[in-house]
Amino acid sequence: MRRILLFASSCALALLAISAAPAPGPVPQDQASLERSFDASIKAGEMGDSLKTLAAEPNHVGSPHDKQNADFILGLFKKFGWDTHIETFNVLYPTPISETVELLGPKPFKATLQEPNIPGDTTARAKQPALPAYLAFQGDGDVKAPLVYVNYGMRDDYKALERLGVDVKGKIVIVRYGSGWRGLKPLLAQQHGAVGCLIYSDPSDDGYSVDTAYPNGPARPARGFQRGSVMDMPIYPGDPLTPGVGSTQNAKRLDRAKAQTILKIPALPISYADAQVLLASLKGRVVPEGWRGRLPITYRVGPSEAQVHLVVKSDWSLKPIYDVIAMLKGSDYTNQWIVRGNHHDGWVHGATDPLSGQIALLAEAKALGELARQGWRPKRTIIYASWDGEEPALLGSTEWAETHAADLKRKALLYINTDANARGFLDVGGNHDFEHLVNQVANDVVDPETHVSIGQRHRAKARVDAMEPTSHDPETVERLKAEAKIAADPKRDFPIGALGSGSDYSTFLEHLGVPSLNLEFGEEGDSGGVYHSRYDTYEHHSRFVDPGFAYDALLAKTVGRLVMRAANSDLPLQQAGNFSDAVARYYGEIKKLAAEKHEKADTQAKLLADRGFQLAADPTKTSGPPTALKPVPKFELAPLENALERLKKSARAYDDAVRKNGASLNPQARARLQGLMQSIDQTLAPDGGLPGRPWFKNLVYAPGRFTGYGAKTLPGVREAIEDERWDDVNKYARLTANALNAYSVRLDQATAVLNGK
Repeated sequence: MRRILLFASSCALALLAISAAPAPGPVPQDQASLERSFDASIKAGEMGDSLKTLAAEPNHVGSPHDKQNADFILGLFKKFGWDTHIETFNVLYPTPISETVELLGPKPFKATLQEPNIPGDTTARAKQPALPAYLAFQGDGDVKAPLVYVNYGMRDDYKALERLGVDVKGKIVIVRYGSGWRGLKPLLAQQHGAVGCLIYSDPSDDGYSVDTAYPNGPARPARGFQRGSVMDMPIYPGDPLTPGVGSTQNAKRLDRAKAQTILKIPALPISYADAQVLLASLKGRVVPEGWRGRLPITYRVGPSEAQVHLVVKSDWSLKPIYDVIAMLKGSDYTNQWIVRGNHHDGWVHGATDPLSGQIALLAEAKALGELARQGWRPKRTIIYASWDGEEPALLGSTEWAETHAADLKRKALLYINTDANARGFLDVGGNHDFEHLVNQVANDVVDPETHVSIGQRHRAKARVDAMEPTSHDPETVERLKAEAKIAADPKRDFPIGALGSGSDYSTFLEHLGVPSLNLEFGEEGDSGGVYHSRYDTYEHHSRFVDPGFAYDALLAKTVGRLVMRAANSDLPLQQAGNFSDAVARYYGEIKKLAAEKHEKADTQAKLLADRGFQLAADPTKTSGPPTALKPVPKFELAPLENALERLKKSARAYDDAVRKNGASLNPQARARLQGLMQSIDQTLAPDGGLPGRPWFKNLVYAPGRFTGYGAKTLPGVREAIEDERWDDVNKYARLTANALNAYSVRLDQATAVLNGK
């Protein structure tokens, strides 16, 4: 009881601090004055106080503090003057009952699956229990088997393991974090016949070889580990039992055994201190050079002689999640929505991920509320959402968006998302027809340390990255060079990235087709070393990620401008030429991929015929030939190429017409124009979706089936080539062409309105 009273007291103090507002004054009359007034309300110190309150205890779904934070945020929104409520959904969310990782045999060892306190840190003060080492939506089990090391556990690693002559069937695999999304690691292990999966952070990627370990530096300490979800979200995110519909009280639910996104084998994360003992037990071949980490051992493939015992048991009951939804009604276009969100749940304290973005959202809401008290109203309705359950499966945003899908498709113009934030450079991803809006805002926001615009700093970094690339991947280097060339031209908008998945924009963009933007600052503050660990605390964030909360405040100022400009614009927000240029680049990548795939298959076929792989292998070591690639046929890409040519012409005509006639439109023509452009991006997400995962409807942007968070552009065509599904290449070239043609038709209709026809 005392813990709750202390929390309530600290909430009340923070509430008084953050909600204090100046006496109402005259509302600013122009956009520049409005934004200056908005900036004056953003207080970095207040944001730090809010972070301390929100990150005081563990925030995972089902924890007492998660609900306390939702109520706290609800109270703040109401104090800020927003129309606010909580929407509750009941979702399948497994919580751990017991876990075991132990090495059997003559030198037994048992892993420690909870992180120790650090004196002076929130970990030493918190009273509520933290989740132990855990991976949500793995498959419970009790297995004993030899151990095999599979590097990062990605598809190419299994191909390399095949060449080394090692099979994981019936084994437990140990893999390191990195190179791809966490959830793919146990999924691929399962697909290759493994009975369990352990994931650790190697110090070469995340630990003492990167920087000094926490608390003396930002890097992951030896006993730290990364929790997370391993649900197969590239099939669909959200509640596994209610795909495509909101998980309301009376929703029809699948049997858990029929849920496609829940894995079948047990999996756990472990620390690199414990991983060292397990890896040292492996026998067999020394691993290839690229597989070697920085632990003081000889890395071997395995298998181990002694068995590993892995046990995971979970509570698979439904749990409530709490989305806090706040609305500021528009004055002119009430039924047009600008939606802005950030989640409030974490794996433990979650100071950087996600609460650094949450305090920006709250600061924005406070500043907009103060403007409203002065008499200002946005022309469009603004909705602010504090999501719950993002970490396990994008639960809160997905269930809310699925529940309100019809309204969102009819009313939403744009969804703006944030998540974790840090000191450094602006990073933006989203629909490319919103690049111009992003550039306009970036040109007007000043970086607090260099005192130039965040847009100017972004362009400088793009050019330097291309000149001094850290990646050895030719495709990445080529992309960096192309982006740098654009960034070096001040007359062109710098490009934004394509979105895959990994945060709450996914349902809006990829299921409903609602255009989305995701923003963060980063690369100079270091949060990676405590990502999803118990050490993602207020102390770590304020010391190593964003000292003084300057860039958390900068995020609020940047997103606030996007929200206000989107809400107040009388003209559509899209600039179609940027979208046309981006899709043309992606098509060029696909043509190059097809040519490379053809050449690689021919080369491999000749090597297999000549026994080249056997002759090139060391005869004293285990080895085997690779699986033969399928012969590559000629693809029918003409429909897609023709659609791109049409899109280019339509985009140019539309952008020219906006520049020439947009400002002089009469109210009736403006209303027709807005009606045409409001849902134009939904033409890119027709019913039918991607092969094997119809929940993902967008044919331009999607997370890769085997990249997890990473984006795949023109995914129906690109992944069909990568996965050797030749019939799907031609099929999705036609379907994608149809979607682009539908976008062009809408542009042509809008152009006619602009030209008075």
